[in-house]
Amino acid sequence: MITSNNLKDYILLDAGDKQRLESWKDIVLIRPDPMALWPKTKPELWNNYDAYYERSSSGGGHWNYKTKLPESWNISYKNLTFKVSPTGFKHTGLFPEQCANWDLIDNLISQRKDARILNLFAYTGAASMVASNAGASEVVHLDASKGINDWAKENMKLSNLQDNTIRYIVDDALKFIKREIRRERKYDGIIMDPPSYGRGPDNELFKFEDKINPLIENCLELLSDDPLFFIINTYTTGYSSTVMYNTLKSYIDKKDLKGITEADEIGIQIKDSEYVLPCGQTTRWYK
Repeated sequence: MITSNNLKDYILLDAGDKQRLESWKDIVLIRPDPMALWPKTKPELWNNYDAYYERSSSGGGHWNYKTKLPESWNISYKNLTFKVSPTGFKHTGLFPEQCANWDLIDNLISQRKDARILNLFAYTGAASMVASNAGASEVVHLDASKGINDWAKENMKLSNLQDNTIRYIVDDALKFIKREIRRERKYDGIIMDPPSYGRGPDNELFKFEDKINPLIENCLELLSDDPLFFIINTYTTGYSSTVMYNTLKSYIDKKDLKGITEADEIGIQIKDSEYVLPCGQTTRWYK
């Protein structure tokens, strides 16, 4: 299990009974989490919350507020600032477990100040901001949602990175990658967080099991002659870390890339507990 404790404004207070109790800069939220199958270990904490997300029997859900909260607030990672806001789909605009990948990205790019980075399915852009802040000469941030890209631009301004070179693109990931190949563009690092299922900006269908192989194969064509990393995050159930390791490693071997290939669960340590909440997987190649 890969974890990090560098996101100081976030604390996982407890998890259990298919829920998580978490503090986002002292605002305490309860959210559903199907991975937390075990009983709550600190039941005395669960009455002290500000809002909880309740699933609807017809799909989706809504927030119930015990405390009047601001529409959004900010949390920090190192010297970066990100906007947090409870959304209608239970999310908050940030996946705290990804801090473990941000640490790696920050370390690798700090050693290569001219690195060009591509972030696919980039969501609100935390990894994009980490890469830019670490010294990347250019970050290309792609997401199919214009609204999510606008959120990423807010994070850029909050982190004082508006003078850096960050390109925001609304497009289908595979279409964009193939155009970049034709343009003979190259990147020193690639990050992707493909969904289990989704639609592109022109209603293109995305299914993980159908697209993950062409995504990897085409992305490797975009890597420079001396690349730094290739990171795949996935929350798709049914595929173990071994499956993802084998999938990435087979393409890495074909390209004869030297470095470390690893795959593992990624998670969050529960405060004052030996338990760790698993939050998907990460599969990484890096030098």
